[in-house]
Amino acid sequence: MESGEGADGPGGPGGPGIRFGCASFNQDSTSLALGTKTGYKLFSLTMVEKLDCIHESAETPDVYIVERLFSSSLVVVVSTNMPQRMNIYHFKKGTEICNYSYPNDILAVKLNRQRLVVCLEESIYIHNIKDMKLLKTLLNTPSNPSGLCALSINHSNSYLAYPGSATIGEIIVYDANSLNTVTMIPAHDSPLAALTFNSSATKLASASERGTVIRVFSIPEGLRLFEFRRGMKRYVNISSLSFSHDGQFLCASSNTETVHIFKLEQVGPSGGDEAATWTAYVGKMFSAASSYFPAQVSGMMSQDRAFATVHLLTSGQRNVCTLAMIQKLPRLLVATADGQLFIYNIDPLDGGECMLAHKHRLFGVDDDQGEETESEGSEVTGPQACPSYAATAALPASGPVTATLTGYSEDGGAKKGEVIPEHEFAAGPVCLDDENEFPPINWCRDGTGGGQARRS
Repeated sequence: MESGEGADGPGGPGGPGIRFGCASFNQDSTSLALGTKTGYKLFSLTMVEKLDCIHESAETPDVYIVERLFSSSLVVVVSTNMPQRMNIYHFKKGTEICNYSYPNDILAVKLNRQRLVVCLEESIYIHNIKDMKLLKTLLNTPSNPSGLCALSINHSNSYLAYPGSATIGEIIVYDANSLNTVTMIPAHDSPLAALTFNSSATKLASASERGTVIRVFSIPEGLRLFEFRRGMKRYVNISSLSFSHDGQFLCASSNTETVHIFKLEQVGPSGGDEAATWTAYVGKMFSAASSYFPAQVSGMMSQDRAFATVHLLTSGQRNVCTLAMIQKLPRLLVATADGQLFIYNIDPLDGGECMLAHKHRLFGVDDDQGEETESEGSEVTGPQACPSYAATAALPASGPVTATLTGYSEDGGAKKGEVIPEHEFAAGPVCLDDENEFPPINWCRDGTGGGQARRS
């Protein structure tokens, strides 16, 4: 249910009862974005017991991709009505910053503070997020019908990972800052199903379509660091991988009822282990020795089982998971395709089965007509708590009102090496109001007919 792989993707609507097409956590897991049949919703994730809907838009139906840039006001939206067009909004002002069209359906959008990446089935577009100028088009990439890709959230190391083959699990690691290929990692025997970077962009985790093994590689070298086995009895579809912010844990969710949390050995800046335990020492020795053995042997030496687990109430549906610190404690968050958000407590020392801390419905009673409300102990967040798109647009702006800024390209940037022309900017700045997470950006006219971004 990640962006581009949701229940209501470009291929058509989801099954009965599915009221939204995607759910995605922002880069630091402080908010949840939900694409719905009528628009999109944004929720704040600062408390366990209370789920605040901070914005709701009903202007764009059947949203199957929605991505928010950290805690800023910049939101990227793609709808099944126009699956080849990406719209970028300033949701607090209720204005559209720009939109771009591409030759084929958009399958995924990833962004950090430096780059915005658009993934199509056989091409990838890399934009400079400050002015949305197209920097690079990667054409004729291996067929990638699910739009699988990962972009590191560390803008100083903007690494992009995507499948290097449609038949085996090769990973291409690309530097989106310098616009060069970094390495190719032969990660799995079968095609890739999930990819994610840790927050410092020093590690990359991957899973294949078989879903039995999860591997972690060093970046940019591409060396195998860890191998976790989530099960051997059956193949599963891993839909989500996510590191904790400190890089110590990695969670994986699939179409089964079990979510796994794995623990990674931490290595300090000095090269020594932060926790100098016998287990850590032996693990380090095995990792060092594994480079001298064939892959089959070294893989067996580095395998490990889940440190902690969660058992969901249902299985067979897509979900997305993340690890976050909420109210100063580590939590596992799982958003499921039936419209619920589960928050679990994690014991960072002993692991084991995680305890359910709270359950939230992502739709209120007005959205779920005819359905029973949740049992006592769950937080029901009604749509009345969300400011509407119209109400947001009616709020007085702190600066000049900004008209729509339309990006355009006659051929969608399909010609190799051709850059989409820069925006024709309207007068007046658009400030992102990133709430100290990101210095505000003004979209300005530079007097030459081209656009540029300037920090205020």
